[in-house]
Amino acid sequence: MSNNKFALSPKSVRFIVVGLIVMISGYILMIGGGSDDPNVFNPEMFNFTRLVVSPLLILLGVAIIIIAIMKKPKGDDEAQN
Repeated sequence: MSNNKFALSPKSVRFIVVGLIVMISGYILMIGGGSDDPNVFNPEMFNFTRLVVSPLLILLGVAIIIIAIMKKPKGDDEAQN
C-alpha cells in the first residue's frame, strides 16, 4: 500500500502561485525608465514605483511563498500513521 500524499496541499500550491504572480508583478513594475540615447538623462527611472513599490511587492511575494511552504496543512496528524 503506497501513500500518495504530496508534500504540499492544493491550498499551499495556490498560495505559491499567488506569491509568484505578486513577485512577477513587482519585476514588471521595475522594468523600464531607461533612455535610448546615453547622453540624455531620464529622471523617470527614479520614481516611487520603481524604488519603493516594486521591491516591496517582490518581498511580499517571497514572504507569501515561504508561508505557503512552511504552513502545516490541517488534518496532518503524524500520530495516525
